Amino acid sequence: MTFSFSKEFSKNAYTGIENAFITEYLKIADGNAVKVYLYGLYLCQNHGANELKDFAENVNLTESEVKDIFNYLEEFGLLSVLSFEPLNVEYLPVRGAFTSKPRKYKAEKYSEFTKGVQTLICSRMIPTNEYVEYFSIMETYNIKPEAMLLIIKYCVSLKGDDIGYKYISKVAKDFGNREINTIEKVEQELSAYNLRTGEIVNVLKALSSKRKPEIEDLNLYKKWTRELNFEPESIVYAASKIKKGSINKLDEFLLELFAMKSFSKEEIKDYVERKEEIYQLAVKINRALSIYMEVIDTVVDTYTKKWLSYGYDGETLLFIAGKCFKSGKNTLPQMDELIENLYSLGYIDFTSVNDYFEGLKKTYDFIKKMLLISGANRYPNDWDKRSVDTWKSWGFSEDMILEAATLASGKSSPIPYMNGILSNWKRDGVFTLDKPQNEKDSFESIADYNLEYDRRRKTALSKASKNLEKAMEIEGFSEIYSKLNGMERELAFAEMANNQTLLNNLESEKALLTVKIENLLKPHGLVLSDLSPKYLCEKCKDTGYIGTNRCDCFDKTCE
Repeated sequence: MTFSFSKEFSKNAYTGIENAFITEYLKIADGNAVKVYLYGLYLCQNHGANELKDFAENVNLTESEVKDIFNYLEEFGLLSVLSFEPLNVEYLPVRGAFTSKPRKYKAEKYSEFTKGVQTLICSRMIPTNEYVEYFSIMETYNIKPEAMLLIIKYCVSLKGDDIGYKYISKVAKDFGNREINTIEKVEQELSAYNLRTGEIVNVLKALSSKRKPEIEDLNLYKKWTRELNFEPESIVYAASKIKKGSINKLDEFLLELFAMKSFSKEEIKDYVERKEEIYQLAVKINRALSIYMEVIDTVVDTYTKKWLSYGYDGETLLFIAGKCFKSGKNTLPQMDELIENLYSLGYIDFTSVNDYFEGLKKTYDFIKKMLLISGANRYPNDWDKRSVDTWKSWGFSEDMILEAATLASGKSSPIPYMNGILSNWKRDGVFTLDKPQNEKDSFESIADYNLEYDRRRKTALSKASKNLEKAMEIEGFSEIYSKLNGMERELAFAEMANNQTLLNNLESEKALLTVKIENLLKPHGLVLSDLSPKYLCEKCKDTGYIGTNRCDCFDKTCE
């Protein structure tokens, strides 16, 4: 059950105000503070619920002004601000809440200061909440009263004696943040400002601005000259290039120039002339990548400007974009990754970049040929390239790699098989097709070496086949063995995808299956390695697996 007054009833009702508010507060309050207090009191007594935005509209003030006034009223103990979002204010009894000054500050501490402020701003009466704001700033930033008066005097000289307190507060807080809180420090800061005033005036004229220089302008000017290292004449020239310019737009433009490493007048002029070209280039790059972005500024700021600052020209960037599109890596982050790599390698001009891609093309053409010879019916991938790079780093020529591909033809996983062959040749010192390098080998040529290899392979395959037939008769063996074999392919794909988590999981599962299958084989006098082609060298007592290892001596009679 809910009871409430209608709007019509509320309009005809009354809002009660304690007399103490009138007798003690009105003499020190300004009109806005009274207005906010009364409207809030009205909402309390009529069970009103209001958002800060609505409250501000109903009293014809800004949200910021309402917040300031509520904070001011809170200092007097008239109310307690629980939150602004949502607006939640608790009104307190007026009687005994205050003694004509905020509880936080002692009147005698700032008596001379308040007289000085009223003297400087003589065109209007200074309200209490404005004094409270100044007190608060001085307490917060430890600004001395005489220093605060000097700041106010400076602000009045800029804006006139009808200046609003918000501007003064802004300047004072800026000084406070930079620990300019004594009269000596304020005088030094203003002296530096006066020395720079002429230069700032020139900047404002270049911006077609008729206003006087302000302290905020000096802070920006310091940033431009000290942090960004622009010369005064360059700053004025940059300002002249901004249409409908403001000091903040100039700041943004100088940061843009800094990012493009354009500091002198000549560099700035060249950049301004090229800026439209840069935007058009960004659009063309997006088209070459077959992507569309509604806001091109982000592309220009994040990528195009950076690439141009590296020294790349439009022709080269479009060439790279085309290569990215053809390779399926047609996003801006992927193109950026490629350019970062090219830049680190020193490939910047069109010729060197083209040579880089020609080298890649030759590599992939070779890999295509290698895959064709090995019987792998697929396109080259990064794993193949890494494998070829590794084999070449071992000292193998492309002819030797293709010879290994020939031997791997017909295998279910030719690339791992080739890796085994080449690792054997590396260990045995076989690096040419003419003659083995290992002094322990008595073969006259690589052809004899491979004939012996094939003879052993056939013998080993026969033995392994018989052992596998025997194992297949063991109950439960077939199912586990099938899973174990299928896992090799999964491991290969996980490795190609560089998925370390999947690799770890598969390796763990493989280890468990291996233990299970070894337990099944053990009662029958077999181990898992007996099911794969191998030979046993009686001289060196080393067991080697076809395609992965050879024994140290490689004796022709060893089987």
